[in-house]
Amino acid sequence: MRFGDDWLKEWVQPVPAPQELAHVLTMGGLEVDGIQPAAPPFHGVVVARIVSVAAHPQADRLRVCQIDDGGAEALQVVCGAANAAEGLRIPLARVGAALPSGLQIKAARLRGVESFGMLCSAQELGLAEASEGLLELPADAPVGMDLRAYLALDAHVLEVDLTPNRGDCLSVQGMARELAALTGAAFHQPNPAVVPVTSEAVVAVTLADAKACPAYRGRMIENLDPQASTPIWMRERLRRSGLRSLGPIVDVTNYVLLELGQPLHAFDMDRIEGGIGVRWAQPQETLTLLTGADITLAPDELVIADDQGPLALAGIMGGSRSAVGAQTHRVFLESACFEPQALAGRARRHGLHTEASHRYERGVDPNLQDRALARATQLLLEIAGGAAGPVVGYSEASVAPPPIPLRHQRLERLLGGPFAREEAEVLLTRLNMIWQRTDQGWEVTAPSYRFDIKIEADLIEELIRLRGYAALEAHAPTLALRPVTIPEMAVSPGKLRHLLVERGYYEAITYSFVDPEVQQAFLAGAVPIDLANPLSRDLSQMRTSLWPGLVQVLKANLKRQIERVRLFEMGKVFRREDARIVQENRLSGLVYGPRLPEQWRGETPVAADFFDVKGDVEALVMMARLPALASVPAAHPALHPGKTAQLHVDGRPVGWLGELHPGVAAALDLPTGVIVFDWDLESTLQGNLPRFVPLSRFPAIRRDLALVVSDALPAGDLTGFIREAAGPRLRDCVPFDVYRGPGLEEGSKSVAFGLIFQDDERTLEDQEVDEAVAAIVRHVGIHAAARIRE
Repeated sequence: MRFGDDWLKEWVQPVPAPQELAHVLTMGGLEVDGIQPAAPPFHGVVVARIVSVAAHPQADRLRVCQIDDGGAEALQVVCGAANAAEGLRIPLARVGAALPSGLQIKAARLRGVESFGMLCSAQELGLAEASEGLLELPADAPVGMDLRAYLALDAHVLEVDLTPNRGDCLSVQGMARELAALTGAAFHQPNPAVVPVTSEAVVAVTLADAKACPAYRGRMIENLDPQASTPIWMRERLRRSGLRSLGPIVDVTNYVLLELGQPLHAFDMDRIEGGIGVRWAQPQETLTLLTGADITLAPDELVIADDQGPLALAGIMGGSRSAVGAQTHRVFLESACFEPQALAGRARRHGLHTEASHRYERGVDPNLQDRALARATQLLLEIAGGAAGPVVGYSEASVAPPPIPLRHQRLERLLGGPFAREEAEVLLTRLNMIWQRTDQGWEVTAPSYRFDIKIEADLIEELIRLRGYAALEAHAPTLALRPVTIPEMAVSPGKLRHLLVERGYYEAITYSFVDPEVQQAFLAGAVPIDLANPLSRDLSQMRTSLWPGLVQVLKANLKRQIERVRLFEMGKVFRREDARIVQENRLSGLVYGPRLPEQWRGETPVAADFFDVKGDVEALVMMARLPALASVPAAHPALHPGKTAQLHVDGRPVGWLGELHPGVAAALDLPTGVIVFDWDLESTLQGNLPRFVPLSRFPAIRRDLALVVSDALPAGDLTGFIREAAGPRLRDCVPFDVYRGPGLEEGSKSVAFGLIFQDDERTLEDQEVDEAVAAIVRHVGIHAAARIRE
């Protein structure tokens, strides 16, 4: 919510200085995100009047103007603006003035004609991003008055970040009420002037669901002047609130929305067929929005419609068919109240977020519609003339919310100190609460605009908020400290994080909500969970894997020229199994780019591969003291065929490791060579107890053995056969070479192992080692069809 403090002063007095005002609001629960000046700094600019305009003798596009700036004599100023005209009041930067761009105004000679100053546009004064011609001021603007004083440009604009429960503060009226309650200042609510009904024009209004739309009010306004323009004071207030001027009709509806918090909409009556109705959309009905986008409506969406079809998506955005334009002279002005539940999520469904939907989803005062309609009618007639018809429509009788019991004893107990009854009653009155004393405390009825006041705790929160959090007494809590028992076999997630960080990884934290199009490539048979009320289309599914989030982080890094990326994430994943929802804790990682960081030796970088990442995963297994990791060739739809392994520990599948499938990488606009892994975190958090193994005092003996096997046989399986045959004296079995090529049959490979033998009680003899090697050769020959490479 953005607003100028000068606007606030019309509703409440006194208003503190900007910094103090921001502190008061923030401590009252309305966090002020920023304070900005209403206009950039400039000086020496005054209101002036063009006395006469003559053609420049040496330039077709320049004009020589005589200017009245309130001084004794008229000034001569050369100007190139097309809208310079006799009698027009405009800003004049006198000689010596400084503009926001840093330009210093000096007397000059332009094409042979002297010029003493500069006539300014809104853009040159920093009051608009773009403008055509001079800034036209009202005909009654006082000549010679400083422009900053005339337009109150020394005011400040506050931006307040409101929590979703405080929809009542999404207006200047709401902020003024809140400031008056917080400070005790006098609150003044301007009442709109009574507008006489001078037209008999009406439109028939029908309502299909009074529960979804408790109030729908409107009136016809005819004979509007299409040439009318929005006054500068209104344009300025809209600009300071972040809205641009779009013409008197739209500007008035936006102004009343900002002032009172009631969304309004104007329909061009010359483009409407028959009456206006509020109804639920028909299946497959379509609507072209004001933005030009075509949407298909669902049966649970409210629309405003005429006899021809939908005119607007109720409470969200109007349609282009009934939009007001430059020639509009007859409108139907709508002021409605919609139930938040009837509109919640509908805007996001279509990728929309509007000022109206923002307020309706949080709740609009059901007693505000007629007052907002009267205020808008008053402003519109003042600006564009016209004749107002009678108010038509429907308004359900307002039902007062039930009173909430507030116990005095409960109030003091929760706040930890005394709270006088009289003080509580003063604060409740400031909040416009209706209260009545009881034996235990009070019966309190909240005003119709406070949708967030439901229970006793809400009232207590309001009282301490107004009294001030600094008034709470500090008490040291008394806690019973109990030591936490940590099993000796437990491995904390923190240790796993530190291990990966030490190996060059960065931890990523991504949303649990993902884009369904991105997740589709990583489902691998899992059934995703669609969100009923997503934040946006690209965050509409719960993640079944951590990979979709990691690849998005990779893309963000690559766009910033980060060439070496190592990421990991710990988090929950979700999937649907039959009628239940399953969630698991997973640890996933992603590696792309050079194996090592750039070094001074200038060696050619080598890309990280499958085996580099496998080493990182094995380090996790070793930290948890789990049985050896086994990589089993398998197929995964998101991973590269032939470069994919299912990870097993102690015979159980616990994860995946592989290179991203080229098709998936291309679809996600990623390079090839991205390595990912996924791991069941729970399987790592419970390890085995370490045990001491004595070191042998006797020397080890090494034998190298090269075996020719089928190319399809994994080296891990061959290692297992070797260990089965070697017995306990084989301390290590290290594969150090793999060869394919000339000298071997097609479809076969040679794998060379370093076999380390050692005994704990004596030195082994060569004959014993040779017998062990022979036993290994026989065993692998039987079980793996292996032979010694010659």
